[in-house]
Amino acid sequence: MFIDEKYMNELLENAKHTDEAEITRILDKADHFEGLTHQEVAALLMMDNPKQLQRMFEIAYKIKQHIYGNRIVMFAPLYVSDYCVNQCKYCSYNCKHQFNRRRLTMDEIREEVKILEAMGHKRLAVEAGEDDAKCPIDYILECMKTIYDMKFENGEIRRVNVNIAATTVENYKKLKEVGIGTYILFQETYHKPTYLEMHISGPKRNYEYHTTAFDRAMQGGIDDVGGGVLFGLYDPYFEVLGLMLHNEHLEKEFGVGFHTISVPRIRKAEGALQTEFQYAVDDETFKKLVAVIRLAVPFTGMIISTRESEEMRKELIRLGISQMSAGSATGVGSYKSHKDSSVQFKVIDERDAMDVIKWIMDEGMVPSFCTACYRSGRTGDRFMSLAKSGNIKNVCLPNALMTLAEYAIDYGDDEFKEKAHAIIQKEIPNIGNENVRELVKNNIEKIKQGQRDLFI
Repeated sequence: MFIDEKYMNELLENAKHTDEAEITRILDKADHFEGLTHQEVAALLMMDNPKQLQRMFEIAYKIKQHIYGNRIVMFAPLYVSDYCVNQCKYCSYNCKHQFNRRRLTMDEIREEVKILEAMGHKRLAVEAGEDDAKCPIDYILECMKTIYDMKFENGEIRRVNVNIAATTVENYKKLKEVGIGTYILFQETYHKPTYLEMHISGPKRNYEYHTTAFDRAMQGGIDDVGGGVLFGLYDPYFEVLGLMLHNEHLEKEFGVGFHTISVPRIRKAEGALQTEFQYAVDDETFKKLVAVIRLAVPFTGMIISTRESEEMRKELIRLGISQMSAGSATGVGSYKSHKDSSVQFKVIDERDAMDVIKWIMDEGMVPSFCTACYRSGRTGDRFMSLAKSGNIKNVCLPNALMTLAEYAIDYGDDEFKEKAHAIIQKEIPNIGNENVRELVKNNIEKIKQGQRDLFI
């Protein structure tokens, strides 16, 4: 197993004694977009010099701008089933919580997707509890097919990511066959004693099976995987180190690490078996964690959800976040019903999708609805090669601008269209390749004439 608790604890303890010169060397390395080893990550996690912390934040922003530019990729979760056989202390879906559980019919899926598409979303994350009898893999596959088959006046959902429990190689192959985007699975905590304490019963209690899920996903042909932990269950520095060791393991075994890393913090959940957590992460520590991850894996996307407030999301997009959800509902059927009784966790940022998108533009950034890489085969090591060479800039910004133009025409009022036009005109000169720049200009004109889904 690539997670060694004794080694990790010793590494973090020894890192407390890292001298200023070594911290400077590590920050200099990060400043050149070289990424960091897990040993270097440990040193930054234990560093508390205010001047060096400030420099780390500045480098995180530099990396974000250099690699991702002003783009923020937009998505929304779609909860399809809250049946679950696991007894997890922190989760509203734990099997001891008595509420009216349900899974969506395909007609209900269509109703939810219709609402999400009307918000302008093109990228969804399908979410479900674990119950092989009431929510088998065939049901998830049917959900994905239903979503992909839907066509609207303004287009369709173009990428379906999936966040479901650890499963078999055979099932990952099935997900790949129907067009999964990224397979997402949160480790929750890498600290095995805490993991076993938090997962009282059910298949999720199997720490080794859960922790090696991405190995099986890779073996099943899914080369875009998204990791994460639930900050607050255990020492956050230990958790970040676990993420880095997991990433290094995947790179060693399969040639590519995490496509994305999510950074959720523990939130209140109705019916949860535990409501107080001694390792709850304060805002300043949280910002430090995000910045360290950004320095460590500069080419990995970082995701923040509506678990965080508008103010915190604003700060985090300056420290490395490249994807965020908007207008999220975290219950099964909640987009249509607006009921909060069976949500998985409490949403903090309750703004609707349009308000979030306007806010992103007011912050001088480009909301992106691009799904081109997945559909052009730029996944796994092919995506990372493009990113690390710097050529991703000639793809991502152009596609972001074209999708924003499409969004503004299809969903925006006159004020929004004017705002989007200003952002697009400001960003087009930042496309380095002249031919690509002209292509974008021409494609935006085509979009104005009614063409859709133009991408590089």
